[in-house]
Amino acid sequence: MSQFNAQGSAVALTPEQVRSLSPVALAYIGDAVYELFVRGLFLLPPKRIQAFHQQVVNQVRAEQQAQQVQQLLPLLTETEQDLLRRGRNASSRGPRRIDSQIYQQSTGFEALVGYLYLTDPTRLGELLNALNFDPPQPPS
Repeated sequence: MSQFNAQGSAVALTPEQVRSLSPVALAYIGDAVYELFVRGLFLLPPKRIQAFHQQVVNQVRAEQQAQQVQQLLPLLTETEQDLLRRGRNASSRGPRRIDSQIYQQSTGFEALVGYLYLTDPTRLGELLNALNFDPPQPPS
């Protein structure tokens, strides 16, 4: 059974284990971590669950993540840029409704989030806090 470690991660992997993960596996964990981060951002002020859900969905969709990659590029180290590229290149075609380049960018973003979550949560926090999020939209 897994427990949370000192960094708040429920996953305790060695650096060798993290390096052995595919970019798609890193994107899988990064998707969950990023959505949890965004949910926390929009938790307050209290609102109806449908409005809360819509705000989160607007931020975690592939198109928004692709824009956030552009915001982060000047801040990324060479290693982080390489990981972003590896995640982008490992991406499959994705859903038909999304341009394949956008889907690849978002997969690269999620792979980077997953990698930093497992290896350097402090750096992950720095990067996520540097993002400009769209202002909350009123419920429609």
